[in-house]
Amino acid sequence: MDRRTFVSLTAATAASSLLPRSAVAQPTPLTKNVVLVHGLFADGSSWSEVIPRLQAAGLNVTSVQNPLTTLAEAVDAALRALDRQNGSTILVGHSFSGMIVTEAGVHPKVSALVYVAARAPDAGEDYTALAKTFPTPPASAGIIFDGDEGRLSEEAFLRDFAGDLPEARARALFAVQWPFHKALLAGKTTHAVWRSKPSWYAVSTEDRTIDPSLQRFMAKRMGAKTIEVKASHVSLISQPETIARLILEAAG
Repeated sequence: MDRRTFVSLTAATAASSLLPRSAVAQPTPLTKNVVLVHGLFADGSSWSEVIPRLQAAGLNVTSVQNPLTTLAEAVDAALRALDRQNGSTILVGHSFSGMIVTEAGVHPKVSALVYVAARAPDAGEDYTALAKTFPTPPASAGIIFDGDEGRLSEEAFLRDFAGDLPEARARALFAVQWPFHKALLAGKTTHAVWRSKPSWYAVSTEDRTIDPSLQRFMAKRMGAKTIEVKASHVSLISQPETIARLILEAAG
């Protein structure tokens, strides 16, 4: 399928989504595969609420375990997962992994991109410098380092990362937080695949980890189909139905 055909079909699907559910026959997704990539302060299980919803819709889902070491190694992990897919694939990134999606999305199997409260840099862009032109999110003050490994303090995790989750659920997520290496933050993308492939973006309006105004700026610059979700940084956990629907829309 060429890009023009894909975009036409996507537009048709978006238009049909405005009709009452009872008036629209539920189609089989055009793209059968989804690869999910997690960001900082998390692991692959952060997609656990979204995955069953996508599987119930007939999609083949893979959640990448991002090593959080360097950008090159993180991108390589995503590319290996994409290599294993049988046919066209939706590539989805949360938080920091928007960097990975932006770079790894050049893979020929990737038909569309979905960003969930995620970084969306341009090719070669200094994301840190871009972020400094917007309000500093509160979570930044909660990052602590043990040598070269960084993580979010429990207080910041509960308040600024997963603030709209029940405390017990947020504490369980904190327990599986995977430290990141300082070298990861120094990486820059060499591609901006959102310039050439259809993109979707979910802005978290109550986000205290990536400023919502920065998210809106990136989504607008991308020309992404954008939704706003009244959620913390972890909308994929607090509002998985909404995020799953966005991914299904990208899948056609």
